[in-house]
Amino acid sequence: MMDYLIQNLWLTWLLVGLVCLILELMNGDLYLMCFAIGSLCASLASAFTDSIVIHVIIFVIFSVLSIFLVRPIALKYLHQGADKRLSNAEALIGREGKVTDTIEAGGYGRVKIDGDSWKAQSIDGAAIDQGVAVRILRLDSIIATVERC
Repeated sequence: MMDYLIQNLWLTWLLVGLVCLILELMNGDLYLMCFAIGSLCASLASAFTDSIVIHVIIFVIFSVLSIFLVRPIALKYLHQGADKRLSNAEALIGREGKVTDTIEAGGYGRVKIDGDSWKAQSIDGAAIDQGVAVRILRLDSIIATVERC
């Protein structure tokens, strides 16, 4: 088997590229895709020369070029809006929940949002009874400021 792969270096490089693409599907950071491009170029070079040194040089050159030229373009188009995605507590602003413990006038109560219970206060300092639907306006640490829906 090893003799076959050595005699058919194009197939070996093609298998390396295929393995890189499969691993890229599990990883997603687009570095392994660059190595797959390098191995595809080395596979094409094996049609013109049998020198493994030249194959490795072509693999390295095209992999590095792909990292600096292809990867940024691919990231730009594949990860559009990644910086606009809200995460953690920021994603709760604007969501609706229900008051589980009455929010006292000028004091605090509890609000349930998506199964999580948050300490809450009303925006205008008025009391909000239990069971009333509220909207999250802002979060200050662990305290949600809410208004009636």
